[in-house]
Amino acid sequence: MRKVLFALGGASLLLGISAIAVKAQAVEPTTPPDPPEFAAQSEPVFVGISDIFEYRALDQYAEPQWVTENFVDTGRLPPVAERLPAEPLVYKSANMPDGIGEYGDVMRHVIGGRPEGWNYFAGQSQGWGGIDIGLFECLTRTGPLFMVRAEELEPLPNLARSWEWSEDGHELTMHLIEGAKWSDGHPFTSDDVMFFWQDHVLDPNVSPLNGATPESFGDGTTLEALDDYTIKWTFTESFPTQYLYQMAYGTFCPGPAHILRPEHPSYSDNTYNEYVNAFPAEFMSFPVMGAWVPVEYRPDDIIVMRRNPYYWKVDEDGNQLPYLDELYYRLSSWADRDVQAVAGSGDFSNLEQPESYVEALQRAASDDAPARLQFGARTIGYSLQMNMSGNGWGEPDERAQAVRELNRELDFRKAVSMAIDRQRLGDALVRGPFTAIYPGGLFAGTTYYDKESTAYYGYDLEAANQLLDGLGLIDTDGDGIRNFPEGVAGGQNVEITVLANTDYNTDRSLADGINAMMEEIGIRAIVNLQQGNTRDSLRQAGQFDWSVWREGSEMVSVVQGTVGLAPTGPRVHDFHRANEAGELDLLPFEQELVDIVNAFIATPDLDERAELMRDYQRVFTENVYSVGLTQYPGALIINKRFKNIPEGTPIFLYNWAEDSVIRERLFVPVDDQPGHELHPQTLPGEPGGSGPIS
Repeated sequence: MRKVLFALGGASLLLGISAIAVKAQAVEPTTPPDPPEFAAQSEPVFVGISDIFEYRALDQYAEPQWVTENFVDTGRLPPVAERLPAEPLVYKSANMPDGIGEYGDVMRHVIGGRPEGWNYFAGQSQGWGGIDIGLFECLTRTGPLFMVRAEELEPLPNLARSWEWSEDGHELTMHLIEGAKWSDGHPFTSDDVMFFWQDHVLDPNVSPLNGATPESFGDGTTLEALDDYTIKWTFTESFPTQYLYQMAYGTFCPGPAHILRPEHPSYSDNTYNEYVNAFPAEFMSFPVMGAWVPVEYRPDDIIVMRRNPYYWKVDEDGNQLPYLDELYYRLSSWADRDVQAVAGSGDFSNLEQPESYVEALQRAASDDAPARLQFGARTIGYSLQMNMSGNGWGEPDERAQAVRELNRELDFRKAVSMAIDRQRLGDALVRGPFTAIYPGGLFAGTTYYDKESTAYYGYDLEAANQLLDGLGLIDTDGDGIRNFPEGVAGGQNVEITVLANTDYNTDRSLADGINAMMEEIGIRAIVNLQQGNTRDSLRQAGQFDWSVWREGSEMVSVVQGTVGLAPTGPRVHDFHRANEAGELDLLPFEQELVDIVNAFIATPDLDERAELMRDYQRVFTENVYSVGLTQYPGALIINKRFKNIPEGTPIFLYNWAEDSVIRERLFVPVDDQPGHELHPQTLPGEPGGSGPIS
């Protein structure tokens, strides 16, 4: 087992104007233990990109008979062939596990989120649970990549049907799908793309929900429209294929410029706040490029979405997709989502709260169980992230600034790591072979993970307390809580807020566990439980000390969201962003991480990339950049009546399972359709209308 000796003598903690001498300590990290075996995992069948779909014209097209009879024959809609692009995206039946589907039925979802409105492009949440994934299409697509062979791995074409690089790799020309239309029949063109880029990504007063910023696509990147269906990116780097992943959900999903532009402050008298809220949840039939359109919303009750009559994808027989006529979302809780999916009163769930695993497995094992469970790899992991900005992000007060300076001290981060009993945290969530110790950084079992490059500061209360003593954090008033040194934050108790999400029991449990474990080393951790939308707003504003956070896809795939692996730009990183002046105060090891990530983006050499990620994992974990907590697998729960579910679908890898299963291809055989549709044989009404038209 590899061990590394760290000499800590001579370090100091700068708190305001005070410098505290640090007592020399020697702490030896180890490599982390191997995750326990978990036999319930399933594996995908790997294919090439061209095996999944292509863009081409077909001899004829079809749609549900009721659409033709009620809408085309009555003159309310053009014929389906006129509503489709000249060359629609065509899914190949050989890649569909159950082949060409049948029309009809509904997929019933249950979610714990609540919609703020439909302006995803300016920061509003639709409530999550796959709603936004069903509404908004992006330039590229990544969800189905879990089934793509490694040698062909790159984002799938989507709204951008093809692209080519210039000889020097600095220019990327993309060809958009021609003749596709928004759900209200308005043409989709490069104008929609450029409006999103210029008036959202580049506008510092607008914050798209995904946090897209100019740095998300590389420093100095420009975008221009060459014609209605051609755009050109210009990068400072050569062949930065990484950014193709940033053009997928949810970082580059353009909105309908013909609807949004009249409300945008650059083209109206609206304030930015008025623009964000211009399309509330009650605004029905908001134009989308996705397969379904919102037609009904009742607060704290339901969202109903009906098929998009202008959807631009078909199967090989020319049947316009989606097969499912309706999606609806009961507004309940995330825990209830699992319960209803297992019971059969809901149809789909990403089982991601380990507290429910044992009961769900027992129920699914029954012969009469309505749903099946499909576990994937351990791609869900939680960390304790510390706010690392020392120069003003979030405008901290005196106490918060003192905490920031502690966060920036390596000995402090090591002490926190060694005060956390990760095995106990995991067992408190679920017993059995599900959870595994997570030291931080890249997840075990993923492509770029290297155990020998991973430093693990495991549970050791004695060493943790010694490090804190050496930092001059002593309990001076005898109340059991360490105090800041005299002259720092008034010498008050070391109290640290821990931001956590109330939407998930897992987040609460981990926050409560951290609270208890910090007491054992004399730190008062005050849990700040917030509903998801509020939690996200506080994080983006930098108004947190610590945060319990479920890691994103960058720690799983690395090639997606890569710029977020380090503070590569002022606003791209989760827990270290710039102050209002745009200044980043990177620590030396953070700059090393930035250099590694930028080198990874710049090189296409696979061996070099692997070596760079080994360096990244070493620097990240040796410096305890975030404190890893636990990692575990998720399970896809889906009602057995649904067909075309790909084998080995993870609930989260490149994207959530709602995208990975390719919902527009899912179907229910007519004989198995239970008649659950709430608005049968209706289509979305006019934008802003009261609901569906029949």
